Amino acid sequence: MSFPAERPRRLRRSERLRALVRETRVTPEQLIYPLFVAPGEGLRREIPSLPGCFHLSVDQAAKEAREVESLGIAGVILFGLPAGKDAAGSEGYAEDGVVQKAVRAIRAACRDLLVITDVCLCEYTSHGHCGVVADSEVQNDPTLELLARMAVSHARAGAHVVAPSDMMDGRVAAIRKGLDAAGLADTPILSYAAKYASAFYGPFREAADSAPQFGDRRGYQMDPANVREALREVRLDVEEGADIVMVKPALPYLDVIRAVKEACDRPVAAYNVSGEYAMVKAAAARGWVDEERIVKETLTSIRRAGADVILTYHAKDFARWS
Repeated sequence: MSFPAERPRRLRRSERLRALVRETRVTPEQLIYPLFVAPGEGLRREIPSLPGCFHLSVDQAAKEAREVESLGIAGVILFGLPAGKDAAGSEGYAEDGVVQKAVRAIRAACRDLLVITDVCLCEYTSHGHCGVVADSEVQNDPTLELLARMAVSHARAGAHVVAPSDMMDGRVAAIRKGLDAAGLADTPILSYAAKYASAFYGPFREAADSAPQFGDRRGYQMDPANVREALREVRLDVEEGADIVMVKPALPYLDVIRAVKEACDRPVAAYNVSGEYAMVKAAAARGWVDEERIVKETLTSIRRAGADVILTYHAKDFARWS
């Protein structure tokens, strides 16, 4: 037999060697953990389709945030379940809204944890859509003012970063203008720039009680078949003032993450969404997969594709395993 000219296996012979030459690393400091905040006190109710995740009252959200911070995770992103809903989603931008209260409580409880807030109307509207509705159509421009009001109210409450997820055209510019006018020019915008109309959002819609009451969101979220359109959306958001751009979901769109990373000079985030998480949890509960290994492989793949930041429900488990 001829002697191989190269032997790549030499560098795989031990964990020390493998770690020494590892190209991609994931750390808790690159992760953001989602929290669902609800009215009440002392509430910690597990979400059936998201095992290990909970609906939390403000006091419990602050307690959870302290645990997240102790694990070395970079931050949390807050989603609100209001006490009441209306056609304009008014509790979303109320100064005493559930997210605004949670921001204040978490800021008071945690020293260094980043507090990010989701800016969208779907959780607060009676119809479940991400914008103002007229004649059964989501109205783009009238929605922008409400999104800007919501972002300003979150930032005034103490949010470090605001994250619009609605996919209305021009919303980053409207939010940037609103923040600047309110004296909040230092508040960054993490834009859900390439958010696809995905089937992987099912568990989230249960968790956030945000399913549309009619129709669907394909008129404003992106067609899963398109990549060039994602680059256009990213370019527009950057031009409007986005500081970080996001691709959502993550796993079915690793090619999009890579394309955005190569085309954009902003940090790139990716959302490892509820359906991706729930499938791993369901398979692990049945003993079909090794949960720790598959989570580490999943998050590594998202980082390898180009994500600088990963929003994931696995964050606490990953931090404990690291």
